[in-house]
Amino acid sequence: MAAKIPVTIITGFLGSGKTTLIRHLLQNNQGRRIAVLVNEFGELGIDGELLKSCQICPEDDIGSDNIFELTNGCLCCTVQEEFLPTMQQLIKRRDSIDCILIETSGLALPKPLVKAFRWHEIRNAATVDAVITVVDCAAVAAGTFASNPEAVEAQRQADDSLEHETPLQELFEDQLACADLVVLNKNDLVDNQTKTKVEEFIQQELPRVVKIVESCEGKLDPSVLLGFQAAVEDNLDTRPSHHDTEEEHDHDDEITSTHVILDRAFDPEKLRYQLQTLAQEQEIYRVKGFVAVPNKSMRLVMQGVGTRFEQFYDRPWKPQEARQTRLVFIGRDLNSFKIESQLVSLTN
Repeated sequence: MAAKIPVTIITGFLGSGKTTLIRHLLQNNQGRRIAVLVNEFGELGIDGELLKSCQICPEDDIGSDNIFELTNGCLCCTVQEEFLPTMQQLIKRRDSIDCILIETSGLALPKPLVKAFRWHEIRNAATVDAVITVVDCAAVAAGTFASNPEAVEAQRQADDSLEHETPLQELFEDQLACADLVVLNKNDLVDNQTKTKVEEFIQQELPRVVKIVESCEGKLDPSVLLGFQAAVEDNLDTRPSHHDTEEEHDHDDEITSTHVILDRAFDPEKLRYQLQTLAQEQEIYRVKGFVAVPNKSMRLVMQGVGTRFEQFYDRPWKPQEARQTRLVFIGRDLNSFKIESQLVSLTN
């Protein structure tokens, strides 16, 4: 019998740096033939296109043809509809694939996805090598996910409706509880004392001994991320979830995505300022997309978490490609009309 294909599930909250981590892994694959499944939240496949544009990934059997975008809702909720047939496609090509990476959306619970590897259609051909949880150090330090006990108590006293932790906090805890490795990303944005406090907090949340490694811009050696041989699907009892007693789980229905596509270019500084303003006016968790810049032959990637933004040019515009600005917004109770109208009115 052929060896099972090792599968690495990369999970983490919105904007934690999952796609950047995978891009670096693809660019330093050390000869491995890697297939990637990307679970997008929203209709525009920004993350999938970013991976396909990875310059060392040729459009052949081990290049962009090995990147699959799963966009039919949250992967842990729609695992049978889209994930299963994609995995069956990959299993048929197992002789030409060394490993598979699955990037979940920021809203996905890892445990239901791992359970899918117990299905008879998959279990004899693939195994979950490890669950990697990527954590935004600066965001955790700011209390975005789960606060310290004193802060939680203060929230409860201020709002009688806070009987339980928010769904986002529970999701963060579930992603940590399922991890075989925690990647502490964006730690360059905090001082050493703050970083130490974040590491201590994460250790307290972990149900068992799990190593925490630091990363800057996703630059980790592949040997750190691959080759755990954990067979996670056979070892779920030590990975507790807030949803273990539920047959199904519900995400926060108020968390939605909206996108804007504009046939125009933007000055990056003015656009970033406008996006930061929108993030202050609305509860926007994540902004990501591609920007056309005046008199620039390169496509600009712009992404932000809250009011913190970063940008880089990833590749030249293709000759027949429309030089559009395409942005995806993920947040709570978003006002799509206001977002688009403020961008349309922005002048260069």
